[in-house]
Amino acid sequence: MSESRQARPPGGERLRVAVLGCGSVGSQVVRLLEEQSDDLRARVGAPVELVGVAVRRLDAAREVEVPADLLTTDAMGLVTRGDVDVVVEVIGGIEPARSLILAALDHGASVVTANKALLAEDGPTLFEAAAKAGRDLYYEAAVAGAIPILRPLRESLAGDKVTRVLGIVNGTTNFILDKMDTLGSGFSEALEEAQELGYAEADPTADVEGFDAAAKAAILASLAFHSRVTAADVHREGISEVTAADVASARDMGCVVKLLAICELKDGAVTARVHPAMIPRSHPLASVREAYNAVFVESEAAGQLMFYGPGAGGSPTASAVLGDLVTVGRNRLADTLGVGESAYADRRVLPMGEALTRYHVAIDVEDRAGVLAAVATAFAEHDVSIQTVRQDGRGDDAQLVVVSHRATDAQLSATVATLEQMDIVREVTSVMRVEGETE
Repeated sequence: MSESRQARPPGGERLRVAVLGCGSVGSQVVRLLEEQSDDLRARVGAPVELVGVAVRRLDAAREVEVPADLLTTDAMGLVTRGDVDVVVEVIGGIEPARSLILAALDHGASVVTANKALLAEDGPTLFEAAAKAGRDLYYEAAVAGAIPILRPLRESLAGDKVTRVLGIVNGTTNFILDKMDTLGSGFSEALEEAQELGYAEADPTADVEGFDAAAKAAILASLAFHSRVTAADVHREGISEVTAADVASARDMGCVVKLLAICELKDGAVTARVHPAMIPRSHPLASVREAYNAVFVESEAAGQLMFYGPGAGGSPTASAVLGDLVTVGRNRLADTLGVGESAYADRRVLPMGEALTRYHVAIDVEDRAGVLAAVATAFAEHDVSIQTVRQDGRGDDAQLVVVSHRATDAQLSATVATLEQMDIVREVTSVMRVEGETE
């Protein structure tokens, strides 16, 4: 280990921190480092000193005032300084974040990051670099903002077997679906309101199409099941196709529509998926309103646990960052390491077709004798059992609403494909999965 990588001896030493990025999260990290300096000193065991903040532009407007002598546009120069103990990365994206984190580790700094996209795409490279350097890589802020969910999965439940993680991990989509449910808004109307209130970006694609939630699902599955799961392994569907009729149909069933991240163990293998689903209003996740997040964990010994709170925003996310910083700082001064990557199980990630789920299918059909029997036969041909069916007549047409029992997603998809080819079916108007019930 080079001289720059050696641990600083405890007693009288300062923990020197560099921050990459000074946007909504980075600026709050800087603010909290200043405002809570006395408490941080007591908790870490040494003064915490901010030695630099890397930014894209020196003259940009910022939420907090940063001393000019701390600002730099040379991020690589900052992370490779020999006196930096911890690098906090909150710039996001893949590059230059990946190169900066790897350089920081190589030059002896531990890293705290909130970068869900990078961890979901190339986490193993970062973990391997941290292990090689003998440094910590912590990332509580990468999933669900201030909600402490990664540490419980990594440490508190380390002696248990987690079987399922079910979560609302994107505040933008939860806000939109909540407005569609409570106010009867259409998707476009609810999205516009979310943008006006600052809950959605001008380009909301990453949120409404499920990319953000899929990255978080990959991280949750990796931790929960001790296996490497990337964003590419996660089946992803967004909410842009969810209609007011879907939400109303869910309400008729006593359900609510949520965008869920679902990670499960099935016969020793992992399934990871993100998609809108109907869940019963009696389920704890159904009551999660507005832009809040919640993660529901099921394990063999602990049973059912739920973690709830603000899932995004500068201050909540900065809270999670500072929590990691305290832990990493303690480790640094004690010349020890925290828990690293746990991928010993190396479980196979199943394709979506093998995931077990249930379907809610709305079908416009001809209103004549034998239609219900023909539809039931289509389900039976693919070994899918029907749980409930409702028929509403409308002149020459009728609508059937069918809810299946659990089957593989491939069986259910094949059933829908068969229905779409039947002469008596005018249109399959809606297909949505149903989660959160035990059969």
